[in-house]
Amino acid sequence: MTSFLKVSGARIVDGNGQEVILRGAGLGGWMTMENFISGYPGCEFQIREVLADVIGKEKSQLFFDKVGSRYISLPSIILVKSLGQFLENFFGEADAAFFKSLGLNCIRIAISYRHFEDDLNPRVLKPEGFRHLDRVVAACAKYGIYTILDMHTAPGGQNGGWHSDHGSHLSSFWKHRDFQDRLVWLWTEIARHYKDEKWVAGYNPMNEPADPEHTGLTHFYDRVYAGIYSVDSNHILFLDGNTFASDFTGFPEDAGTRWPNAAYAIHDYSLYGFPKAPEPYVRAEEQRRRIHRSYQKKREWIDQRGLCVWNGEWGPVYARKEYDGDLTDEINERRYMVLNDQLEMYQQDRLSWSIWLYKDIGFQGMVYVPHETPYMKLFKDFLYKKYRLAVDAWGADDRFVRHVYQPIVDLIKKEVPDEADQRLYPYPIWTLERRVEVLARNILVSEFMVREWAEHFRGLSEADILGIAESFKFENCMERDGLNKVLRAHAPK
Repeated sequence: MTSFLKVSGARIVDGNGQEVILRGAGLGGWMTMENFISGYPGCEFQIREVLADVIGKEKSQLFFDKVGSRYISLPSIILVKSLGQFLENFFGEADAAFFKSLGLNCIRIAISYRHFEDDLNPRVLKPEGFRHLDRVVAACAKYGIYTILDMHTAPGGQNGGWHSDHGSHLSSFWKHRDFQDRLVWLWTEIARHYKDEKWVAGYNPMNEPADPEHTGLTHFYDRVYAGIYSVDSNHILFLDGNTFASDFTGFPEDAGTRWPNAAYAIHDYSLYGFPKAPEPYVRAEEQRRRIHRSYQKKREWIDQRGLCVWNGEWGPVYARKEYDGDLTDEINERRYMVLNDQLEMYQQDRLSWSIWLYKDIGFQGMVYVPHETPYMKLFKDFLYKKYRLAVDAWGADDRFVRHVYQPIVDLIKKEVPDEADQRLYPYPIWTLERRVEVLARNILVSEFMVREWAEHFRGLSEADILGIAESFKFENCMERDGLNKVLRAHAPK
């Protein structure tokens, strides 16, 4: 019989005071869809709106979240097979069973506020929002897997990333009290719903906040902590650092007593796990020191105060033969070395972690949708176009379009020569070059490609649409063996 987990000093423990190290993955791209995970351009709200315009609301809902039937004609009989859709297929019991087979024990579930309330009808709870979340929490519990509920998308956007699903590089959450009030209200309702669920390890109230003033985040954490604990004192709160979970210097000195039963979340991505790595990773001593220094810097503030660290996101992306050709295997072996070396650090520190990502279309996930599925066949050429234009921010390879955007960077540097004036928040996470990429590629060009993505569905039958959604089902996916082999070796013993 499991018990509620608690934070005791710098450790997570069970009801008997025994240490529990949470090691698992993020379930992204599901209740918060993301462009690089599912293959669309721009933001989730954009594709939902445009797909409904192209094929109608009814058919659009059939893809995302409505159960339908497929009729299969056979000699002398007709079979009716009930099918789910994207949300139903993306994670089920088969996924939980596979996850458990790797020896992992925790899944961080990324959710969007939009499943629980509408912007035009705020503070009115949509009970259907819990339908899929309850199902996945229960499936994980059945296999002895803890879950952490992560608010990946907040009203108004908590940062300028695509995953905040608000379509701008400026986050409005920090400037409008009503957005903050709504999220405190929503978390109180979510906590009320799960207050007795022992397999929920805790709540991650906000993914990767980016508060320019560095004071609003503390105020929000005060309020959301009070709201959650007014109805649920059982669960851990996993609090991300500011500026994409990298900076705790604006946190209060009394954090340990101010927010009891809290862990502090870093996101420890290494440059060596991405296409823009400074050089190929060969496990050179200086490279390993660089990875270690970056990790230690992120957790330094937490360690100095004897608080609990949780690594909520980390992990490389991987090369794909259709894009990287003969170099694919060599690149991926280097990425697995980065993965292993990070895990060795974490194991030495007895760190709880959640790698990003469980499932996608072949870029980072532990399992992925293969080329032979209806979804990947339908979007094959479009996905290459996205890759060539580097319209996704995550792990982009801009070799085909760098020359297009470099003149914009050069112009700004020429006309705004003072480097201090070029360092707009969230610098240094966003350099000048990164800001140009966000505005010009990830927002502007992506916006013009949304309808092209949706047009792929025009003229498809309901059976076709259901088959496309079924591409994401575990039974239709492939496992990334190299990644899973390393994870299995470092799973809880």
